Amino acid sequence: MLRSLLARAIPRSSSAAAAATTRGFTDPRSFPLLFREGSRLSTSQGGIGNGGGGGGNGGDGEEDDPFSFADLQKLPPDHRRFDDARALLDQMRRSSLASPAAVMLLIRRYCAARDVAGAVAAFRALPSLGFRPGVAEFHGLLTALCRYKNVQDAEHLLLSSEKEFPFETKSFNVVLNGWCNMVRSVREAKRFWNAMEIKGIKRDVVSYGSMISCFSKAGSLDTVMKLFNRMKEAGVIPDRKIYNAVVYALAKGRCVNEAKALVRSMEEKGVAPDTATFNSLIRPLCKARQVQEARKMLDDMLGRGLSPSVRTFHALLDVARSPIEVFDLLDKMKELQCDPEMDTFIMLIRKFCRWRQHDSVEKLWSAMPANGLSPDRSAYIVLIHGLFLNGRLEESAKYYEEMKAKGFPPEKKTEEMIQAWLSGRELAKASASVGSRGGSVSLRSNPRK
Repeated sequence: MLRSLLARAIPRSSSAAAAATTRGFTDPRSFPLLFREGSRLSTSQGGIGNGGGGGGNGGDGEEDDPFSFADLQKLPPDHRRFDDARALLDQMRRSSLASPAAVMLLIRRYCAARDVAGAVAAFRALPSLGFRPGVAEFHGLLTALCRYKNVQDAEHLLLSSEKEFPFETKSFNVVLNGWCNMVRSVREAKRFWNAMEIKGIKRDVVSYGSMISCFSKAGSLDTVMKLFNRMKEAGVIPDRKIYNAVVYALAKGRCVNEAKALVRSMEEKGVAPDTATFNSLIRPLCKARQVQEARKMLDDMLGRGLSPSVRTFHALLDVARSPIEVFDLLDKMKELQCDPEMDTFIMLIRKFCRWRQHDSVEKLWSAMPANGLSPDRSAYIVLIHGLFLNGRLEESAKYYEEMKAKGFPPEKKTEEMIQAWLSGRELAKASASVGSRGGSVSLRSNPRK
């Protein structure tokens, strides 16, 4: 897969560049050539900043528009200027200014853009820049690939690089975590977990943590408890993260007493519960509509001197049954200096629209600036739809125009909804106007001459 991706990433017009793909990954010695080739194509095709011309240096790939390392840091994942970034690194190489950090930054941007070939090629270019890639850089590449869900490619790279980077637990943990918590595939997590055992890779607390977290989120309580017990039998000591995942699985499975007992057990073993521990109890309790029990957990949390997070309050706000309850919780957030986020307002605007509490909607909308927030596109869309479905058509259209004036593109559904109403309103006005004019015309037939 990587070979085909790399072949597509390199221009067919450059035989020298294409020669770089004769093996599984780009030949490191030829990568500076790819940098220059990419820059040349960017210039000839009218890249950003060159006005669509051939550049100011006779078309040799050097653009008039400078591209700095600071620009590379700000480069959006899907930006067209990756060719410029390649050229920048080539210039840094010639000036002895290149650094592994610059290359690793470019690798992360490639991974964010789902350009696996570009990421691997940049990694293989490190020797040509005067640096020998070590285990830390290899882990950085694997982590970047997994972070943006290119986990299959990360696994292939790991397994095909054994001679260069001998297998170790940490490398496998990066890929295992990708399957468990980035892709969240129980099937792939199981497969890779078994592959670790077959290859004799020792599983540590991080390995077990990834698996337990994966199955906890999947609601597979039996598997979570089996892994937890097997872990202890293997002499691996659970950390707070693992305890929290097991507590969450127990509470989600409505084994609240067992979850509380585990919290006491972790304390006895010297692992102090934190905010995440109590969130692991409160969130599933709220989803199960055991609100009073969740409130008790909040009180216990505060009694221990722990500060609730926004996620704590989101769980409680989601199951609030009245405006009074909502505003009491918002007051509690303010008292505890737990600032609401945009997601808080979006959730509550949707809730109040469902309750047809228009005054409360307006109150929340007006409260955003006081909390250092400005409505984003999602907030406008939720408000517009909520008002429209409640028959507040003029207000909905007003916020629709305000959203567009701020440069937020409307969703297709929103656009169609508002435009259909506006068209209907204009048609009604036109019909009324015609009817009014027709009423003044005599209905008598013309008299016979």
